[in-house]
Amino acid sequence: MLEAVRVALDPTPRQERLLESHAGAARFAYNAGLAHVKDMLERGDKPEWSYYGLRRWWNQAKNTLAVDETTGEPWWPRNSKEAYNSGLESLADALKNFSKSRKGRRKGRRMGFPRFKSKDKAVPGFAYTTGSFGLIDCDPHALRLPRIGRVHCMENVSKRVDGAKVLRMSVSKRGGRWQASLTVERADLPIPSPPKGGSVGIDLGVKELAALSDGTVIPNPHALKSNLRRLKKAQRNLSRKRKGSNRRRKARAQVARLYARVANLRSDALNKTTAMLAHTYADISIEDLNVAGMVGNHGLARSIQDAAFAEFRRLLTYKTARAGARLHVIDRWYPSSKTCSNCGTVKACVCSIESGPCERVESLQMSGRF
Repeated sequence: MLEAVRVALDPTPRQERLLESHAGAARFAYNAGLAHVKDMLERGDKPEWSYYGLRRWWNQAKNTLAVDETTGEPWWPRNSKEAYNSGLESLADALKNFSKSRKGRRKGRRMGFPRFKSKDKAVPGFAYTTGSFGLIDCDPHALRLPRIGRVHCMENVSKRVDGAKVLRMSVSKRGGRWQASLTVERADLPIPSPPKGGSVGIDLGVKELAALSDGTVIPNPHALKSNLRRLKKAQRNLSRKRKGSNRRRKARAQVARLYARVANLRSDALNKTTAMLAHTYADISIEDLNVAGMVGNHGLARSIQDAAFAEFRRLLTYKTARAGARLHVIDRWYPSSKTCSNCGTVKACVCSIESGPCERVESLQMSGRF
């Protein structure tokens, strides 16, 4: 199985400049490749926008594209080739998703044509897939990044990897901090015996994160709501700074740190809650909520998105599989409140007794859901 191991990096000032250079190289290759594809489309030619096609084009054009305007010397050798390849890989994936979405072969929302990445708005990042990257022998608190060197980590990364094979390492900067995400391959573990906690039903909510059928109530941290006042103040401060100034750069970094804190608070609460449920109960039932439809209520949209119902279910799905517990996703139209717990009889709708079945009941009866 594949697993992601994310660790925080502690680079030196020189290494931070090199990381920024590699992230800029990935962004440059992405924008250059996108400009090449759009130019061919405008001329009526059929572009080769697969990953390997873009790499062949980049190897032929890099000596004329990545050139210092003052000296005329190519600057691409200053960064690892993997930085440019990761940018082209991102572009190939975006173009493939656009093509599949246009032809109706991709699930989810409709994807538009890729747009150029901005230095101010895009998340700095790049990835390594080949070469001598990853763990360092006899140095458990460091990672090897080609062309950058040994970068210190904030924790024992060798212990986290635990002998697994490292396939890929993605480096990104979020909230002002650099982090590395290692994709590792582990042997499939035997399915453990289910926990001995019995069965439980979960009802997700906004005021309280979850209410269990055994009476347990899990509080909602309200990660965004508790930091909203500071976020508003920081964003007002950012809007008053002159574009391109150092003070605007610092204000933007402050806003990014606040948003990172909100995301970390939410992630911490969801991970601890779902881990507790997966290791306590043998059978867990949760409702299939229509979150996309729920956020249409503008009065509750912010609170619903702050609770992250979809992320709660995603975490619970893979954690129950690892712990040996069984997860049951109940259909949103299942008449649980109208079904007798003793004999199983479903109570008729009130409208069907007085004036015949309502339109909703008729549609459910025709579809076999009621």
